[in-house]
Amino acid sequence: MRLFIAMVLPWLAFFTIGRPIAGIVCLLLQITLVGWIFAMTWAVFALGQYETEQKIAKALGGGFPAKVA
Repeated sequence: MRLFIAMVLPWLAFFTIGRPIAGIVCLLLQITLVGWIFAMTWAVFALGQYETEQKIAKALGGGFPAKVA
């Protein structure tokens, strides 16, 4: 469902993954016809990254380990 949203309303996809600032920037980019293609590509890419991070977090038991200095 989020993939469909990312293709139709790219700015809304950012709000669904908790990135409202990126959503506003994407909306500004989406206003132009040429910018729509870049906004859609950016939203689909960000959605893929979000889903990958969720899978990693689930595999590690719900969170990332602390960084080692």
